[in-house]
Amino acid sequence: QVDLVESGGGPVQAGGSLRLSCGVSGDIDTNTCLGWVRQTSGKKREGVAIIGDGGATTYSTHAKGRFTISTNNLKNFLYLQMNNLKPEDTGMYTCAATTSWCYGAAQRELILDAPWEYKYWGQGAQVTVSN
Repeated sequence: QVDLVESGGGPVQAGGSLRLSCGVSGDIDTNTCLGWVRQTSGKKREGVAIIGDGGATTYSTHAKGRFTISTNNLKNFLYLQMNNLKPEDTGMYTCAATTSWCYGAAQRELILDAPWEYKYWGQGAQVTVSN
């Protein structure tokens, strides 16, 4: 069992920055991947970024170069630093965790493209970017 509790989110102007945090507790090990998923207006849920073994990361096209996913050393906090935010980034952002089978770049890519593969979910945080 993994519990995820988010904080952060809120309104921000276009071009601004925001950091989301997620407290992680429970059965986490080196083969657990943590990630962020978002649901924007009119779109289905999509992967944003994922972090796995040894801190290896994979980003979606819309996040690459603007967003950074990270954890602390104990892996009990997950972060998403979002810079140069755009109105189309507006949506509900949720942290998520896999079970202990996520290892390597291929599996990170798979989960990024298929976020329903995550087993555990936070409650979500609304991010609203205005012009």
